[in-house]
Amino acid sequence: MSTRSYVAEAIGTFTLVFAGAGAIVVNDLSGGVITHPGVALTFGLVVMAMIYALGDVSGAHLNPAVTLGFWLARRLPARQLAPYISSQILGAVIAASLLRILFLDHPTLGATLPVYFWWQALILEIILTAILMFVILCVSTGAREKGVMAGAAIGAVVAFEAMFGGPISGASMNPARSFGPAVISGNLASLWIYILAPCIGSAFAVLSFQQLHKEISIPANSQDELQTNNSTKNRLES
Repeated sequence: MSTRSYVAEAIGTFTLVFAGAGAIVVNDLSGGVITHPGVALTFGLVVMAMIYALGDVSGAHLNPAVTLGFWLARRLPARQLAPYISSQILGAVIAASLLRILFLDHPTLGATLPVYFWWQALILEIILTAILMFVILCVSTGAREKGVMAGAAIGAVVAFEAMFGGPISGASMNPARSFGPAVISGNLASLWIYILAPCIGSAFAVLSFQQLHKEISIPANSQDELQTNNSTKNRLES
């Protein structure tokens, strides 16, 4: 992959944080005009849009936990891991910085914070990210028709998880999405939750996917031999 992939990841993650965290900020400042379901849909729709826009360039991970998951699943070379994650974090920080310029007085800039207990947010973020990563792995494997609908499926998961998980943990599922607003707004106390939990959840998803999709890979030469043997058998039977 070329530098284009890293630029695409930065642009995609920038758009995700600027639109998603921006929706939270605008909702706060406007007295709830966007509403919580509206914020959740914003995140889901922007993820879907970026997958369709950038998927052919970089895969549109937009999320260090997703990048980690693809690496654990052996779908991403190790040398790509750090550049992908660095690009995502850069995009998130730039987006949060622009939100700070636009909304000087907002205290959090849409940072993800535990509403109740830290352990509650930790467990919920692990589960939410595991579900998201599992769906991503499933829709990016197999028939072409599944790939065509991948953006819609992944965006829907982000939206419905944000819908019910947002009021408890913020439903980040994404270390970069949490990192940018937290660093720029200075809300760092709980950031470790939103870095650690998605990585754990992503690893669980990869393990689950691999257990459910165990396949025996046949080398190309063995496949050719199998086809030849089948053809010979058919001729003999006829």
